[in-house]
Amino acid sequence: MLGKSRTYRYLVAPIILVVSLFIMLSPISFASLHAQGQSLIGPKKYYLALGDSLAFSYQPDFDFTHGYVDDFFINLRGHGVEHLVNLGCFAERSSTFINGSCPVWYLKKSLYLGSQLNAALNFLHNHGGQVSPVTLDIGANDLQGDIKTSNCTISSRFDSDLAKLDMNLTKIILPQLKAALTVNGKLTGDILVMNYYDPYQNICPKMVPYMQKFSEHLGNDVKGFGIAVDVFGAFGGSRTPNPNICNDTWMCSSMFHDFHPSSKGYSVIASAFVKSAGY
Repeated sequence: MLGKSRTYRYLVAPIILVVSLFIMLSPISFASLHAQGQSLIGPKKYYLALGDSLAFSYQPDFDFTHGYVDDFFINLRGHGVEHLVNLGCFAERSSTFINGSCPVWYLKKSLYLGSQLNAALNFLHNHGGQVSPVTLDIGANDLQGDIKTSNCTISSRFDSDLAKLDMNLTKIILPQLKAALTVNGKLTGDILVMNYYDPYQNICPKMVPYMQKFSEHLGNDVKGFGIAVDVFGAFGGSRTPNPNICNDTWMCSSMFHDFHPSSKGYSVIASAFVKSAGY
């Protein structure tokens, strides 16, 4: 997916390190699904949010109520959505999303036993035909150990870790979510998967080719399952220096120097969801 601010900082920093890996994702690969004309079901009674610390709405000042999920829900209420169910868990990886044992289990938006995936599937089965959209941000922490910002290098495990993420998304997570949204042979809800801004793009621009490769994999993984949301583009894309990193995250905060979005940044993410979904 702690008692004192300082403790949060030291726990969060290594976990969030990998957020950058998810972040230089090409807006072209993410936009491709929408461009291919995949139809959308539209909003329904329930909005189900899934993912890691961003779905959880983490901010280092302990404001956990102004995340993109909260902001997107405000928009969805205008389209008839009545309830938000947020299962996001801080520091979640795709493997823990599937198998349980979220690394920071006590920072969860909802109380549930077992894995986040099983909780999501149970909710979808118990509310058949009533859930749309389902949003997901997952995978950044899978590559946590593959980036070193001190010298801006990527480890030799990058390709194998990326392949594992591909498998978890395409063989387990996305197929099972789509199947749970299918009632009597008919798809009843939308899956929206976001990419990420890059908090490190101003200090490690030479890692862009690795992130572009990751973007291509993720874009291919999502095809046939849902719609991609271009948060990377919403934060200003690949230009460096990118002023949005300081303006919309805690990266330039002298007190926290944290990688998470500020309330303003979460609002930017929510707007990207609105734009991609078209509702």
